Amino acid sequence: MYTLKEYITITGGELLNYKTNGKLLCLDCDAKMLFLTNETQGYLLCYTFSLVTQGWCKILYNNREITLREGDIYIYSPGFQVTVLSASDDYRYLCMMADENFALSQDSVRQAIRTTYCLVVIYAAPVFSLTDSDRLRLQELFQMMIHYQQSGLTHADECQRILFNLFITDFAAIQESTIRQQRRLSKRVEDIFIEFIELLPNNFAEHHDIAFYASKLCITTTYLSRVVRKVSCGRTVADYINHFILMESIYLLNHTSLSITQIANQLNFAEVTTFARFFRRAKGITPREYRKNIA
Repeated sequence: MYTLKEYITITGGELLNYKTNGKLLCLDCDAKMLFLTNETQGYLLCYTFSLVTQGWCKILYNNREITLREGDIYIYSPGFQVTVLSASDDYRYLCMMADENFALSQDSVRQAIRTTYCLVVIYAAPVFSLTDSDRLRLQELFQMMIHYQQSGLTHADECQRILFNLFITDFAAIQESTIRQQRRLSKRVEDIFIEFIELLPNNFAEHHDIAFYASKLCITTTYLSRVVRKVSCGRTVADYINHFILMESIYLLNHTSLSITQIANQLNFAEVTTFARFFRRAKGITPREYRKNIA
């Protein structure tokens, strides 16, 4: 997995004068720059938002071929493998990249991850087609990010952080509305899923089992599993619980002085070795190695 700074080095961004504080990077890109992302094999420790402004491209996302067209916004979350397959000669897109550690330290992102539909963490679909008004509004935010990135102003970093939070808040609302319209779910199914997601923030650390959530919702575990799979295109209850646990463990490793054992206890793992195995399966390294890398 590559950090934002490592991505810039690998893709030659230093020569292209990519200006970044290592936390955020916003670019107006063409097809040539798009293919540079294959240099990292699609493995980035960044949340990435790409708004297509012209042309088309095809990518392989988690072994699924997806076509992006003008007016689409594509979201990459850390841990997914992506390969660029092809693109039109006139392909252009605005790209915002947020370092994972920086993103998870922002209240807007943590709130988005821990509320309805697990916004930002893309489970159902990584691509959304925007309305003209939504596209123009988000495009203005991208362009303002680029402006402050290149301005050299002493307060530029803070302006970029504010704009990033504004973007996340705005896009989260767009995303929720789009999912509701695309799924055309029954009110019963939608209500159960929303109630399940609303239960997670206060319970995921202590309760890792589906039975707890089904009991709280007064339904069977089988029915809860069916609802979650239907809404999220095949994802399971465990997928959601585990992602909440992973995001919280990353936050605690980054922003607290708690020991690995204390974090494991806080997240209700019976043994610290169990927590270490869980983290390693998700991130490819142990919690101790992860913390050492960010030190």
